[in-house]
This record gives sequence, structure tokens and C-alpha cells, in this order.
Amino acid sequence: MIRLGMSTSCVYPLSPEHAFRIARLAGFDGLEVMVTNDPVTQDPDALNALSERFGMPILSIHAPVLLLTTFVWGRDPQVKLEKSAELAAAVGADTVVVHPPFRWQSTYASDFERIVRQTAGTYGVEIAVENMFPWKVRGKSLKAYAPSPDPTTMDVDSMTLDFSHAALSGRNSLEFTLAMGKKLRHIHLCDGSGSMDEGRMFDEHLLPGRGHEPVAEVLEHLVRTGWNGSIVAEVNTRKARSEQEQLDLLIETRAFAANRIAPRRQSLRRRARRAIAALTP
Repeated sequence: MIRLGMSTSCVYPLSPEHAFRIARLAGFDGLEVMVTNDPVTQDPDALNALSERFGMPILSIHAPVLLLTTFVWGRDPQVKLEKSAELAAAVGADTVVVHPPFRWQSTYASDFERIVRQTAGTYGVEIAVENMFPWKVRGKSLKAYAPSPDPTTMDVDSMTLDFSHAALSGRNSLEFTLAMGKKLRHIHLCDGSGSMDEGRMFDEHLLPGRGHEPVAEVLEHLVRTGWNGSIVAEVNTRKARSEQEQLDLLIETRAFAANRIAPRRQSLRRRARRAIAALTP
């Protein structure tokens, strides 16, 4: 069954506690925890306590791969990934989202595919490599990621599709989905309005339906093909002027996905009811 989650990054820099509470209010099935400088995001006991308190399971962990988390768990990106997988196992999450290596992380980049597969096997979690985008400096493209910003060019077992990143790189998300095939295991639900070549400079993470990516078509395709991964909202709500406005944005985001996958959920519920009825004397 497809699960609808929310990333703690949706409310960053507000606390993980706020993220758990507002995700529950918005009706999500669980949380993806983005590991940041906040000690709570690195502490399995603290996260498990929040999960139990709010009745919200932790679906996935996002490894600390952003520039703002340079010093979280040291400087070694392999150690960061291993600690993310260890954290995921400790909180009952089945997926770790990781970005491709930065080009200057040459040792890690040269052995990235082996490290990902080995870490997944050691900790019993999926390591879903996320699609990224090219960088531009003064109008010139910069090769920021190695071996590539595109996980479909790598020998990895699991992938994450991010619609905003696809838009910024000028990729059609439905074509990306087809290219990922069965290796697509995780979705970052958001949208984007255009690419760097069209003058966009920032990773927008718009609400789904507010950009130009075929988000609805991708979700409907996944339902038709019996996909069973997690769809996790990763939208920018920083312009919300109040908690209620932020909540409204998250409710809208969840409803967008729920309306596309509802037929499958209802079908599964009907099957479950029939199976129970058949077992009842």
C-alpha cells in the first residue's frame, strides 16, 4: 500500500516536534526525517519518543548531504551514509534517501555504487539515490555531482524521484519515472516551474500542481503499475504567515496525492474486507 508521508524539511527550521505534530494534523501517514544540525534529528531515542507520542511512524531518513550539514557526523560522506542507515534501522524506517556525491568528494564518488549497496545490505534498509540537477555559476554549467546527478546512469538498486529537481534539470518527470522503472522506490512530492536553461536559479519545491511537472500523471502511472513505495511531501512552506496557513499548504499537498491514489487504497480495503468475510464462520 502506498504511504503518504511528510518530510521534516517542509517546516524547517522549525523543530522536529512541530513537524510531527503538524504532519498528524494534516493527515499524513508518517514522517521522513531530514538529518540536520538539530540533535533530535540524529537521536533515535528522541525520534522514537516523538513517533510514539504523535502516533506517526518514521518512514524514511534523509542523509545529511546538504552544505548546511557539512559537519554533521563528521566530514566523511561514507560515515554519514552509514550513520543514516543505522538511524533508519533504529527507528523502524525502511528507506534512506541520499544525494549523489559532490564532485570534490572524489574518493567517495569513485566507490559510491559499492558503498550504497554494501550499506543497504549491512543495515537492512533501502538506500534510494535521489535525482539532482546541474549547477550554474555566472551562466556556465558546473559539474557539481559525480559520477552524475542522474541515478539512472548508476548501478544502484533503489532511486528517489524529486519533481522539483527534475524541473530544474529540464527533465520530464514521467519520462524519468519510466527510466527508473522498478528501481524507483521513493517519491519526493513537490513541483517545479522550469529549468536553469529557462532562467530558474533556485530549487523551488512548489506544491504539486503549482508548477509544470506532470506530477498527477506520474502518481496515476504508479497506481496503475501496482507501485508500493512511499510518497513523501517535500514542499516549501516558509512563506506561510501563520501555522494555520502552513497547515493549509500541507493539507493541500496531501490531498493532491491522496486523490490520485485513493482508488487503489479503496480497492485494497475492499479486498481485505472480502478476505476477512471469507474467513468468518
